[in-house]
Amino acid sequence: MHLRSKVFLILAWWAFGMGVVRAEAQAVPGSGPSSLTVDSDPAPSPDTDAMTGAASTGPAGAPAAAAVGKGANGRYTLTQDAFEIRLNASVLDGSGRLVQTLAENAFHVYEDGVPQTITSFRHEDLPVSIGLLIDSSGSMYDKRASVDKASVDLVKLSNPQDEEFLVDFSSEAFIDQDFTSSLDKLQVGLGYIKSSGGTAAYDALVASADYLSKNAKNTKQVLILITDGEDNASSATLEEAVRRIQDLDGPVIYSIGLLFGEDTDKREARHARKVLETISEQTGGVAYFPKSLKDVDAIAAMVASDIRTQYTIAYHSTNPPSKGGYRTVHVDAKDKAMGRLEVRTRSGYYPRTGTGTNAMGVVLGSGARASE
Repeated sequence: MHLRSKVFLILAWWAFGMGVVRAEAQAVPGSGPSSLTVDSDPAPSPDTDAMTGAASTGPAGAPAAAAVGKGANGRYTLTQDAFEIRLNASVLDGSGRLVQTLAENAFHVYEDGVPQTITSFRHEDLPVSIGLLIDSSGSMYDKRASVDKASVDLVKLSNPQDEEFLVDFSSEAFIDQDFTSSLDKLQVGLGYIKSSGGTAAYDALVASADYLSKNAKNTKQVLILITDGEDNASSATLEEAVRRIQDLDGPVIYSIGLLFGEDTDKREARHARKVLETISEQTGGVAYFPKSLKDVDAIAAMVASDIRTQYTIAYHSTNPPSKGGYRTVHVDAKDKAMGRLEVRTRSGYYPRTGTGTNAMGVVLGSGARASE
C-alpha cells in the first residue's frame, strides 16, 4: 500500500473516532452529608479540575468558547463556560394578588441592564428544601406556642414532597431536626427548643444557608426566619450575612417579624424591620410583620402559598463568572390584559467561583438531633 493511502486511512479513522465522541456534560462529583460542625466548600467550581481542557473565556457579552478534553473516565467531553442563573419569581398584580397564568414570553430578564436569554422556564409546584429558623431568645418565651402552631400549619400546607429541617437560635444556632418530610418529627424537634439568651439571627442565616447548600436534595431552597427583635449576638454583620448567602447562590428568605408588645422598644423595632426587609428583598423573599400573635398563622399560610406558586426562570449570564463582581438582576413581566405587574425575585448575586468557604466559621451546633 502506498504511503499516501496509509496516511489517508489514518486520517479517516481519526475523523471517524472524533465523530462518535459524545459531547456530554460531566457532573462535579458530590460529597456526602458533611458534619454539622465542620465546614467545607459547598459551592464547587463549575470549571472543576476533574475535567482536563478548561473552557476559555470569550469576549465580554458573548458565551465562552467550548473546549474538548479527556475526562477521568477516559471519555472525551465538551465543556463550556455557560453560567446558569436560576431565579424563583413571584408575580403580583396591582391589588397584590399572586398571578399564576403567565407564559414564558411575558418575562424579560436583565443583568446589569443587559437583556438575557431565558433558557429554562417552569411554573409548577416543585419540591422545596426548607429551613425553619425560630428565634429562641428569652423574649420569645410567651410567643412560642403561636409560632410552633404556625410552623406546623405551614408544613401541612406545603408540597408533601418537600423536606424541612429545624433550627433554633439565641446566642448560638442549633439544629433540632435534620431534613425530614415527617410532620411528627418536626413537632418533636419543636419540643426541644428552650427560650433563653440573645439573638444571633445573622449567624443562624449564614449557617443554615451553608447547611442547605451541602445537604438539600432539591434545587429550590427556602429559609423561613421567625424572630421578635434585632440581632444582638452575631459574629457576622448584616452585610456579611447577605454576601455569604449570595455567594452560595443561596435560598429565598421569608421573614416573619414579631415586632409588637408592650415591652417592645420602638426604635429597635424600626431597625429590626429594616433589617428583615433587606434580608428578604435581597434574596427574593418577603418580610411580614403581624400586629399580634393571632395573625401569625395566616401569614404562615401566605408564605406556603407563595412558595408553591412561584415561576422558576433560568438564563446563562452573558458576563462570565471569571470577571467576578456583584451583578444586579431585574425581571419584568407584561400582560396587556392585567395592567402593571410586579415581579419579586432576588435583586442580584455574586458569581460562584468555587473559591469561597465559610470564612466566618459560622456553623450549626448539634442539639437533640434526629435523623431519618
